[in-house]
Amino acid sequence: MSEQDTQAGILRILLTAAAVVIVIAGMKAAAPILVPFLLSGFIAIICAPPLFWLERKGLPTFLALLVVIAAIIILALVTATLVGSSINDFYRDLPLYETRLRQETAGLLGWLESKGLDFHSLPVEQILDPGAAMKLVGNMLSGLGGVLTNAFMILLTVVFILLEASSFPRKLHAALTNPGDSLEHFEQFIHNIQRYMSLKTWISLATGATIAGWLTLLGVEYPLLWGMLAFLLNYVPNIGSIIAAVPAIMMAFIQLGAGTAAATAAGYLVVNIVVGSIIEPKIMGRGMGLSTLVVFLSLLFWGWVLGPVGMVLSVPLTMILKIALESRDDTRWFAVLLGPETLPPERKKEDPVPTT
Repeated sequence: MSEQDTQAGILRILLTAAAVVIVIAGMKAAAPILVPFLLSGFIAIICAPPLFWLERKGLPTFLALLVVIAAIIILALVTATLVGSSINDFYRDLPLYETRLRQETAGLLGWLESKGLDFHSLPVEQILDPGAAMKLVGNMLSGLGGVLTNAFMILLTVVFILLEASSFPRKLHAALTNPGDSLEHFEQFIHNIQRYMSLKTWISLATGATIAGWLTLLGVEYPLLWGMLAFLLNYVPNIGSIIAAVPAIMMAFIQLGAGTAAATAAGYLVVNIVVGSIIEPKIMGRGMGLSTLVVFLSLLFWGWVLGPVGMVLSVPLTMILKIALESRDDTRWFAVLLGPETLPPERKKEDPVPTT
């Protein structure tokens, strides 16, 4: 390879890196606009299969869309009625919970010191700051609640996306010179995204409902709020379940003591083991996943770019990238690197060497 070719390759790498930095900076600056649009896109992806099913049953597109939008509005109103009051009450009592949690933590440290453990040389109160943990929960809920202020714009965007969805393949067919292969890849890509989002939503809904029921049985305050948090953060495998469990366990510890907190933690552990390790891989397939490192990095990246909502959308956004890479042969290798651990291909047994 000549020196000129080497310089050209380095220049392409630098230009690509600069373009990536500019795109990321633009996404971060446009987060207030980008977040509602991404939420609209995900809602439209989830609602598209029911819309197409109603159309196949003979319902006109306008009436089918009206039925789907009515279902979305009713679901949103029911959710806002049930969870909205819990969010307001939680914010109102947040300073009280912080104070009680600090007192309980100080009492626990005093009990450990009475047993001979010395924590004076360690900044334990700064490391285990319960107030910071509760504020983190409050900031996350405020970020999610702030998006709901754009509910009308999100709903309007969903309507236009669904109206465009039925005619978009015909537009591609008319626009492309050789639409056969391109449309096949596009339809497979859309089908995989719809399948992933639909199954993940139903599994997350079952997870949130189970958590809410268990916390109600234990008598922990705001069970619907913690169930909603479990539903949202179940889109982030492994890490999301831990983040969702922390505030509920702290609330159980403040309200009902260590025994109920342990029962709460056990409930989260059982639900997430059953759902994450048994049900979800069996329903969705082990290929529809990401490695733990990619999940963690995507959580940090999208949370930094888009805020609290970006943390919820981090894995779906990365999964869409993985599905897009899997749809083409020349990029499938990169999708394999993003995915979970795969078993090596079985080697064919060699025929035994004949003995003389």
